[in-house]
Amino acid sequence: MIEITPSAEEHFRKLLAPQKEGTSIRIFVINPGTPKAECGVSYCPPEAVESSDTRLSYEGFDALVDEVSIPFLEEAFIDLVEEETGTQLTLKAPNAKMRKVKDGAPLIERVEYVIQVQINPQLASHGGFIKLIELTEDNVAVIEFGGGCNGCSQVDLTLKEGIEKELLEEFSGELNAVRDITEHQSGDHSFYK
Repeated sequence: MIEITPSAEEHFRKLLAPQKEGTSIRIFVINPGTPKAECGVSYCPPEAVESSDTRLSYEGFDALVDEVSIPFLEEAFIDLVEEETGTQLTLKAPNAKMRKVKDGAPLIERVEYVIQVQINPQLASHGGFIKLIELTEDNVAVIEFGGGCNGCSQVDLTLKEGIEKELLEEFSGELNAVRDITEHQSGDHSFYK
């Protein structure tokens, strides 16, 4: 469920060694399933273990996950990264903002999932995001830009060469087009078929 690299496991063993006996680590998601979701790791002394926690065993220590966080930590990955500024523990949880959907889920759920876990993280670096407004009967994804993308001079390029290309490749044979209905600050109204 949660992959921890050998270097991160060693780091956790060192951190836990001086702690009270029976102390584990807790891996959690704050605001799971929302755009504000954040992952974290903390100490979990024996008296803080809940009966509903899931216990994951690793080499020399256990990790506990609360039942609310579990579906949002599917495919999570923890690593210890060496950088010029020092060593940093990184936790990547691609499903923290939105629970992973099954392959057989309705197309609208799968498109929304890809938008939340693949496209919006890329747009966030520029302060932007997109929302899926609807999926039409003829399988056109109707989206709206927000944040830094609204009014950006590169929005047409972002839509055609980025978002639309990625979604049409991901859902080849299912999704027919991506249409932007954003009233951009410049006054333009983009409409793609």
